Amino acid sequence: MRAATWWKLLGLAGVAGVVATGAVVARNERQRASYTPEQVRERLHQRYAEIEEHPEPTPG
Repeated sequence: MRAATWWKLLGLAGVAGVVATGAVVARNERQRASYTPEQVRERLHQRYAEIEEHPEPTPG
């Protein structure tokens, strides 16, 4: 294959990678946006309770 063909294939692979990454980000954003405010609040309270149960030791 000629060098120009390799560059075209490399460019096409790069575009495909960008499209795939965009699709993954969009899917994750849709899943995150589907939480109700009550669900977000409940999860935050749960995470805070876990931190209070097992606090990290302070250095020093």
